[in-house]
Amino acid sequence: MLRTLSSYFLRTLREDPADAEVDSHKLLVRAGYIRRAAPGIYTWLPLGLRVLRKVEAIVREEMDRMGAQEVHFPALLSAEPYKATKRWEEYGPTLFTLVDRKQGDYLLAPTHEEMFTLLVKDMYSSYKDLPTMLYQIQTKYRDEARPRAGLIRGREFIMKDAYSFDLTDEGLNASYNAERDTYERIFTRLGLDYVIVSAMSGAMGGSRSEEFLHPSPIGEDTFVRSPGGYAANAEAVTTPAPEPVDASGVGEPRVVATPECSTIETLVELLNSEYPRSDGRPWNGADTLKNVVVTLTHPDGASELLVVGIPGDRQIDMKRLGASLAPAEVEMATDKELEDHPELVRGYIGPQVIGPNSPARTIDEDGRVSGSVRYLVDPRIVEGTSWVTGANKDQHHVFDLVMGRDFQVDGTIEAAEVREGDLAPDGSGPLHLERGIEIGHIFALGRKYAKALGLTVLDENGKAQVVTMGSYGIGVSRVLAALAEANHDDKGLAWPAIIAPFDVHVLATGKGNEVFETAQALSQELEARGLDVLFDDRRKVSAGVKFADSELLGVPLSLVVGRGLATGLVEVRERASGERRELAIEEAVEVLVAAHEQLIKGE
Repeated sequence: MLRTLSSYFLRTLREDPADAEVDSHKLLVRAGYIRRAAPGIYTWLPLGLRVLRKVEAIVREEMDRMGAQEVHFPALLSAEPYKATKRWEEYGPTLFTLVDRKQGDYLLAPTHEEMFTLLVKDMYSSYKDLPTMLYQIQTKYRDEARPRAGLIRGREFIMKDAYSFDLTDEGLNASYNAERDTYERIFTRLGLDYVIVSAMSGAMGGSRSEEFLHPSPIGEDTFVRSPGGYAANAEAVTTPAPEPVDASGVGEPRVVATPECSTIETLVELLNSEYPRSDGRPWNGADTLKNVVVTLTHPDGASELLVVGIPGDRQIDMKRLGASLAPAEVEMATDKELEDHPELVRGYIGPQVIGPNSPARTIDEDGRVSGSVRYLVDPRIVEGTSWVTGANKDQHHVFDLVMGRDFQVDGTIEAAEVREGDLAPDGSGPLHLERGIEIGHIFALGRKYAKALGLTVLDENGKAQVVTMGSYGIGVSRVLAALAEANHDDKGLAWPAIIAPFDVHVLATGKGNEVFETAQALSQELEARGLDVLFDDRRKVSAGVKFADSELLGVPLSLVVGRGLATGLVEVRERASGERRELAIEEAVEVLVAAHEQLIKGE
């Protein structure tokens, strides 16, 4: 059936929506692909659904090609399996929970590891049943504190999640690599640039994790690459620790007055003006130890303060810190929270009264620590390093405080920002920082969920063995947004042919019946040749508005029937390249069919 614009459920907008920050969000709303229903929640309109279904089709084709089998779980789930794996608590406030009329706990699924595990447990009991790979394309829910960028970070989103089940670690490795290869085929077919980076497993758990990131300046993820091939999400970068330092020549700590020096910048300025170094080198931020107080909220609701020490020339990266402390949630401590800890003097905190250094710290017979705030430091703060840091007294700092001699720590933590030019942990050269949109994530889960939920099979000797699992996700709706972000200009969208809502947009841009009749006849011929056609048959709309709408909608090819009809000519336009050419009416259908084939092949 020929789709006509006069009857299509579509209204385009000339102005950007007020809440839109990124181009994909602006254009998908303006072009009538989606509409906002609530913060982070969107209604899919006919145009948007056509693109979404094409993205889903490519994902399905490649998943089926690798031998995975599709299932479909409910989105509303009982809490019991999630309590068994402790993720009911670990997800914290990001989990949408509800209570039914019988006072049973339920949730809107953020992901389905538990359900897949229980399904296989219910169906399979022998090693002969394995390996197997199952997947679904389903709506997921997460109560994001700050939904943003339209479909890129929403509270309701569409995801393909797959799960592999194997008897051995070698089998899991083979399944993981097969899924990894499948993802590469999917994103290549979609024409979406990607980088594979090492990542943190977070609440998912597991021994190995990689993200597929689409490089984009609006991406929420920072990732790094080195000339030697190292690639990782910034959250997963490990800091190479220096060798211990001989501090035998460093004098005893001394406290000095440092008025109005509650920041590293003002402290360094005072040090260079009032306390020049004996070796003639100027002081800099890297000579100072900055101690930052954060609040951890654990999944059970309990909270604690934590002090994190980093070199003063660095900033705390809250995403790296949060990833290191997951599943706890992390925020900067407030003045009110510090009131209960008078030993922590904001701006002048030093390690002398925190962590193992606190005289109030006690350890009971069960090894539980109390009486002092925990103290974790950057890996660069190694044995023998000497620091200028807070003296735990207003307007005072201490010189020559040596790690290992004058203070101890509870451990190290990756919390400091990763900077351009930092060395890769594998020795492959300096790091280059980029931004990216996460479009896929794969995990070698191992036996975490199988153990928690009792998924075992009998091996060839009749002995019960815990199954090992992998988890593999693609953000289908986010991929669509990433494609929109990568394929647009200042006039509108410019979809790749493989996922465009229509193949050809036919525009009748005259007033006479002959223009509309010819345009309709050409539309029908194109449809008969297997192309999806959107026919702009609106009679009381100007040519300028039709052209603007066509550029906004982003169909890869358009056919304009207008003034040239009097001399037997029509115009063919290619949206992405902007190429235009006039040709005889008799040639139009063949030219468009050939052009579409070339676009599909990527030629």
